[in-house]
Amino acid sequence: MNNLIKSCISFFILIFIAATASYAQLRIETTLCENNQHPLGVSTANFHFGWELSAKDQSETQNAYQIGVSSSKAKLIANEFDVWNSGKIPGNNSIMIPYRGNKLKPATVYFWKVKVWDKKGLPSIWSEVDSFCTGLENTKDWQNAKWIGYEDLADSMRVVPGVHAPYANQMKGKCLQRPVSPLFRKDFKISKKVASAFAFISGLGHYELSINGEKVGKAFLAPGWTYYDKTCLYNVLDITSLVKQGTNSVGVMLGNGFYNINRERYFKLVDAFGMPKLLSRIKINYEDGTTEDLISNSSWKTASSPITFNSIYAGEDYDARMELTGWNKPGFYDKNWKNAELVKAPLGKLTSDLDHPVAIMDSFSAIKINEPKSMVFVYDFGQNASGIPEIKIKGHRGQTVKLIPSEILNKDNMANQAATGEPYYLSYTLKGDSIETWHPRFTYYGLRYIQVDGAKPAGHAGSSSLPEVVSLKFLHTRNSSPANGTFTCSNELFNRIYTLINWAIKSNLQSVVTDCPHREKLSWLEQNYLMGASIHYNFDNYGLYRKLVNELIDAQTPEGFIPDIAPEFVKFQDGFLDSPEWGSAGVIMPWLLYSWYHDENVVQKAYPMMKKYVQYLQNKSDHQILSYGLGDWFDYGPGRPGEAQLTPKALTATAIYYYDVVLLGKMAAILNQKADVVKYDLQAKEIKAAFNTKFFDKNNAVYSTGSQTAMAMPLSVGLVNTPYRSAVLKNLCDSIISHNYKLTAGDIGFHFLVDALDKGGKSEVIYKMNNRDDVPGYGYQLKKGATALTESWPALQEVSNNHLMLGHVMEWFYSGLAGIDQESNSVGFKTLRIRPQPVGDINSASGSFHSPYGWVKTSWKKDGGKFTLSVTIPVNVTANIYLPVVGSSKVYENEKLIKPDHINGAVMIKCGSGNYKFEVK
Repeated sequence: MNNLIKSCISFFILIFIAATASYAQLRIETTLCENNQHPLGVSTANFHFGWELSAKDQSETQNAYQIGVSSSKAKLIANEFDVWNSGKIPGNNSIMIPYRGNKLKPATVYFWKVKVWDKKGLPSIWSEVDSFCTGLENTKDWQNAKWIGYEDLADSMRVVPGVHAPYANQMKGKCLQRPVSPLFRKDFKISKKVASAFAFISGLGHYELSINGEKVGKAFLAPGWTYYDKTCLYNVLDITSLVKQGTNSVGVMLGNGFYNINRERYFKLVDAFGMPKLLSRIKINYEDGTTEDLISNSSWKTASSPITFNSIYAGEDYDARMELTGWNKPGFYDKNWKNAELVKAPLGKLTSDLDHPVAIMDSFSAIKINEPKSMVFVYDFGQNASGIPEIKIKGHRGQTVKLIPSEILNKDNMANQAATGEPYYLSYTLKGDSIETWHPRFTYYGLRYIQVDGAKPAGHAGSSSLPEVVSLKFLHTRNSSPANGTFTCSNELFNRIYTLINWAIKSNLQSVVTDCPHREKLSWLEQNYLMGASIHYNFDNYGLYRKLVNELIDAQTPEGFIPDIAPEFVKFQDGFLDSPEWGSAGVIMPWLLYSWYHDENVVQKAYPMMKKYVQYLQNKSDHQILSYGLGDWFDYGPGRPGEAQLTPKALTATAIYYYDVVLLGKMAAILNQKADVVKYDLQAKEIKAAFNTKFFDKNNAVYSTGSQTAMAMPLSVGLVNTPYRSAVLKNLCDSIISHNYKLTAGDIGFHFLVDALDKGGKSEVIYKMNNRDDVPGYGYQLKKGATALTESWPALQEVSNNHLMLGHVMEWFYSGLAGIDQESNSVGFKTLRIRPQPVGDINSASGSFHSPYGWVKTSWKKDGGKFTLSVTIPVNVTANIYLPVVGSSKVYENEKLIKPDHINGAVMIKCGSGNYKFEVK
């Protein structure tokens, strides 16, 4: 019997070994649709799949894949691919795989999975079941849903585009009406078992949706803001878990956002696209296969909400005495509410919002509370960031507390909004019902401090008549894009600089990339591409940047002009309206999305816009030289920061024009536009010749004024002819050294300075320019107490102290110190360049970056004469590893002596996927 048992065990072991040996060692870790998991609202025709793989062995790769899409989960599990069976497709691509199946229905959930074959031809097991929900493609898909509102705006009162604040007094009565922030409700019955339920909803400016009294989703300030005469966004929300059999209730609250900005308190601009309005379709799918729709129409009831004032620029007021308990729950008595009014639809095309929503992402408690004036309290949260307060308060009915946020304090230690837009405040009027909790819903600000007027901290010995603040928190709000990377090194100042810049990035990742979270909240276009890689290393910005490209298309005029901001809610003047270094985002951002994510679709979509803009620049040029704009904004010179001081505007404008043409030629090649490739190659040569004739001193190898920007920008974009490159780079470095490594390049130039020095092998210079706090720069800002990157190198109080521009050294932390980058001919980080640069006193650094194919990780250490580097490379990716060598150094890979190639003072090793440890002794 024992022998029989042993034989059976042996047999099953052999069967198990044979079975497992027949499968690939590849494992599918993550599946993605439109670069998201379980996306809601994808196109019915044009979307993409992707996946990330893992493997135990090194140098593993996929050599084929198969995608299956089904109309139900059961069919997918049974491998009944009734929607699309791709069949076995050869190749090692696992990102941006286009859907090629049957025509899909709108507002429908589909299920999909993928399997792959390894380099030996062995198949993996199928991935876990994934799903996506299609959006609504046209008006009829909304099933006759109507735009509804509490009130409508007369056409004569429309203010589009908006008016800049200095000219608001010329508006003759417009934008003086305070819009009602309305509530909407509708009860509906469910009598059958629900399989799934989805809400398709757009509330302009912003909405908050609830089902049976519970808020749906985590979004804050949804949907994302756009230029509403061109595009209006809607969201798709899964409400399956919130509906129930019997009576249900849907409730919606609306706020103004950028859709309506009136002339109260602080405003950067005023506009009026319309009054707040709502469009909604709720689709319920029953288990018996039938469906039912609840649509917005005049049968919905509406009333004014307790929000008596809200403005994206000025704050929010809430009167809790106006609350209607249970208004968004079944059975609420709404006979005193009026029927919703059918209102004019917005002019913009309804488009699904596929970006990650803005959400509450962090919470801070006060690190101290001061009383600078009797019964006025200032809460210090220790971090300057974007967000809103949340207050818990106890007091008597009708008492009002006023909250004044600020990022800095004045000399009296009171809230200082002089540089960030004043007056901005929030007020809450108590209903007198035990402890009350409130936070604003339709506004946000940039702050570190909150000044409290009209209330006292709990336990304070002052006036007993004042309400007591039980707690006051600071809720950080931003775009909820997943984190994309980490960085740390042995230099503590650089770690603090990393945190400084990262907080500015987080504070300005909203529905658009803003310049600051308070005074303007506008998407100034130059920072979108100049800070693009710095953002991309830290956060997955695919959805956000794809939305921004659509904003650029919307903003372009028929003659090809792209303004300095998009969405262009207001038209500015002079360089603030039209500056080539800003408008060139229209060409550079599609290129970045292609380079980072291998997205050819965005290139195809943006191609007409890019061609028109380059033609516009050519028409504005004088023999291929452009001489207008803002130039190197906020460079550090003898005067007050602003327009360029140290570098001619014509140099930066023409250099970026050249760069646009070069990139457009590359994208023409991607799209197989052969005639355009020839055209733009010739145009680039003409611009280059004109540029060097005008600005280059051949005898001294110096460009124009010899400023940091004037020397670095031609090097970075390729304007320096090959025989002069080394001399120009040397002169740039010599000039920096002779000026004691002081930083002078501005918003435009500093990006190209860091790039030119990094690519030129001069990271030691970058290190010395930034490893200090005695002159204006990052260390100087920290020394002055900054907790987020400031608008000016010297951290001036009279400008923003939380600003996105000037953070370009962040990119070097990843690509230079951590050494994570892709080769210049790579797309989507398919071929990595791992090139850590140990400089100065830095003896260790670590970085991680979530590439489209998976996580890339590096960690290096210098210890005496030994250099050690650990690297993780994802499946389907190859890497060129560059290691610093000295003289006769020996190189070891996973403890084995190797003989790599020597290239420019480093050794280069080609690797496939896997984990590696290299040593240089």
